[in-house]
Formats: sequence, structure tokens, C-alpha cells
Amino acid sequence: MRASYLVAALLLIMSGVAHAEPPKLAVFDFEIIDTSLQGEVSGLSKDEQARLAHAADQVRTQLADSGKFRVLDIAPVNAAAHGSNLQACGGCDVKLANDLGADLLITGVVQKVSNLILNVNLYLRDVHTGRLVTMASADMRGNTDESWTRATGYLIRNRLLAPNYGKPE
Repeated sequence: MRASYLVAALLLIMSGVAHAEPPKLAVFDFEIIDTSLQGEVSGLSKDEQARLAHAADQVRTQLADSGKFRVLDIAPVNAAAHGSNLQACGGCDVKLANDLGADLLITGVVQKVSNLILNVNLYLRDVHTGRLVTMASADMRGNTDESWTRATGYLIRNRLLAPNYGKPE
């Protein structure tokens, strides 16, 4: 009879582990570094503003749909995030994500050299330590909705959701 209690206890423990809550993730809106002549003359276009918003939403949606993360609403800290350069603010991204109760955070930066040459970079940080867990980068050719969506999707599928990406071997 004791063995049956032990088996039942192990099954309960294992079912608890199998149903552990996924880490809470804050995905901040993406930023752009535009060193193109067009950007210097005209500034950020409405199309690029929309693409930045869509790319961050794409990351949120696909990571939430994967079930590997519980994506948090960033609305309570969004104004503060937009008022900061999250890549060079001395850890304000970690503080903002901590204010949300996140375990992990993602920031994204698109580097625009020209309408032909762009790069999207994603940074995943541990909120509890502030350390960079991993980063992912993809070049894209063409400043179109399709190129942005494909590059971001590639990073999600083949980097952020890849089973061993960012883990030491």
C-alpha cells in the first residue's frame, strides 16, 4: 500500500512539473536606428512606424501562441518605455519589466542603412538578474511589410522558439 502512495505522490509531483507556469514575458515596442539619407531628410515614415508596431505585436502573438511564455500587457509602462532609449538607458528596460512582474523581457531594434539594407535585432533579458539571455539578428533586404514580417518571423521560429538556441552545449 505504501508503494501505491509513493506512485501517486510521484504522479502528482510530475503533473505539477509538467503544468508549471510559463515564464512571464514583457515584449516592448521596437525602436529604430535610422542612419539612412532618407531618414535624415524625412524622418521616420508612417509605414515604418506601423512596421515597428506590427513587428512587436508579431513577437507578442507568436510567443504567446507557442505556450512557452505568458506575454504580459505593457500598457502600464508603455509611456515610460517610449520616453527612453531602451538599448542605452542603463537598465530601465529591466526596471520597467520588473514593475510589470515579468521574468523575462524582449526589446527589439531595427537598424536602417537604406531602403534596401535593414537589420532586425531582438534581445532577451532575465529580469531578475538583468543579464542578456540571448540575442538574435536577421538582415532583411527591402523596406516592405513582407520583408519585416518575414525577418521577424524567422527570428521567432528559428531563434527564440528553437529548442536549444541560446543555451550552452
